[in-house]
Amino acid sequence: MRKLIISIITLLNLTAFAQANSLLPQIKREKPDLEAIKKAINDRTSPYYYPRLMEEFEKNDTLMKLDKYRHLYLGYMFQEDYQPYRPSNVARHMETVYNKPNPTRQECDSVIKYSQLALKDNPFNLTQMMGLIHALRLKGKRNLADIWQYKLNYILMAIVSTGTGLDEENAWYVIEPSHEYILLNLMGYSVTTPLFYDPYYEYLKVMSPRGTSAGGFYFNIKTILEEYYRKFPEQLFDDPDPDSDDGGMDE
Repeated sequence: MRKLIISIITLLNLTAFAQANSLLPQIKREKPDLEAIKKAINDRTSPYYYPRLMEEFEKNDTLMKLDKYRHLYLGYMFQEDYQPYRPSNVARHMETVYNKPNPTRQECDSVIKYSQLALKDNPFNLTQMMGLIHALRLKGKRNLADIWQYKLNYILMAIVSTGTGLDEENAWYVIEPSHEYILLNLMGYSVTTPLFYDPYYEYLKVMSPRGTSAGGFYFNIKTILEEYYRKFPEQLFDDPDPDSDDGGMDE
């Protein structure tokens, strides 16, 4: 799955994301209060009430800003259908097409169709979102591609807003393991080594675009692990890191 992510990112025109990337240093970093977010998204009187947030997101509302995207993204962890290690057969079906530098128009139509199906199943399947953006641009549907690019940019900025990633206390929060790799790849880094640190941190060593060591970044995966072990309690004492065999990267 990591190879698929890299293939899609290589194919993407990253100009649109470059603008968001340039804004990352300016984003206010604030460790999320997950209990406060959970309360807000369940409050019908709140501007962050989750059904309304998701409705705005699905209507391609480009008026949504970072505060709403933080609640939308992190709030998804409290939804009944949240499954951070949920596999998607759609990705396997389309993997050969995603790896093509110049897919045909018919293949682009297939990517658009199956990416949209995958995103209905999981609105934060960022691998499929990137594939959709690429296919829409190749088809000349620039306005729709820009809308999806806006969504991708703000989801990534929502992740970055949760910390600096430089130590455990300021670790970035993600709702799926693959988001770690997508964020770092789009920031220009290549992940070399993933490490797990108790009780719930993942540290990804990275290389710079020049191929030199660039340290690494911490991710807080507490909720991911809790959800995984809630649904697969038999794994609790067998595998302290469910992503260690790359199974969690299967979208």
